[in-house]
Amino acid sequence: MPDSRLTRPPPPAPGRALRESTWLRAGLLAAAVGLAVYGLASQWPQVHADLAKLAWYDVAGATLCALAGLGCMMLAWRALLADLGSPLTLRTAIRVMFVGQLGKYVPGAVWAVAAQVELARDHDVPRRRSATASLVAMATTLVVGLVAAGITLPLVSAHAVRQYWWVLAVTPLAAACLYPPVNKFLLDLALKAARRPPLERPVSRAGMARALAWTALGWLCYGAHAWFLIRVFAGRSGDVFALALGAYALAWAVGFLIVFFPGGIGPRELALIAVLSPVMPAASALVVALASRVVMTVGDLAWAGIGLALDRAGGASRPAAPSGRQPSTAQGRRP
Repeated sequence: MPDSRLTRPPPPAPGRALRESTWLRAGLLAAAVGLAVYGLASQWPQVHADLAKLAWYDVAGATLCALAGLGCMMLAWRALLADLGSPLTLRTAIRVMFVGQLGKYVPGAVWAVAAQVELARDHDVPRRRSATASLVAMATTLVVGLVAAGITLPLVSAHAVRQYWWVLAVTPLAAACLYPPVNKFLLDLALKAARRPPLERPVSRAGMARALAWTALGWLCYGAHAWFLIRVFAGRSGDVFALALGAYALAWAVGFLIVFFPGGIGPRELALIAVLSPVMPAASALVVALASRVVMTVGDLAWAGIGLALDRAGGASRPAAPSGRQPSTAQGRRP
């Protein structure tokens, strides 16, 4: 009989246990929500008064800017996918990107990418190609956000720089990963580890430039959405827009890097409150953080609804092969 001590699997590492334990992730999320509820309850009179200050047109403006920012991020992802050899129609790109992106609200770090990969597969996009576009798009969003925070926050909030210096310190390394030769090396290494063939073609410099341009425009829209919410409590000057852009960019990066919380719920709000508290009452910062979360969630749901409606109304077109190229033969058999 085999020795059970030799066949028993080794215990998971602490980091792996955190990623794979549904109960542990749920407990962390419950703790974050509990802290938010406690903050609301402990400062309810001031929070209630600050909520009354948010006019409907401020919330509407923030929502429109959030929708525009999400649309720009989708166009950046679409540009990367087209550059890799799988152009999608706008109708299809909206459906694949935003319906798949709802997976980020599921505990874990891979559900959004996995959903986008499978939805893109329905349109003959190879899995490794769509996964590459999604991962590079997320890295591009992170890098541009960190650059925006690194430029704006030292001008308006030295306190935020001191408290979250470790987030800004990631910027040079993350930016280096976007350089096409480095990007190709890392992606091929990851594909080799997954026992997958390498990409047929890497992201080109022109493709990366287009993605960066759309992403930068998207971050300006994200900054405008935060400005609509912050200006009620901090004024309407140019410094306040810089504060709004830098604060939201830093908070988004914190939520993105702490992968155990679905959609960055908890860490993003805490970081945003910490950055805004030196320039406005803590209760006002809490209102801004919660309103921003609601607005961005509405934006995600609205775009996903648009994608589903477009798909039902006219059906999503299959991707056309680029001129001068034949459709990829490296897609493999459909499961």
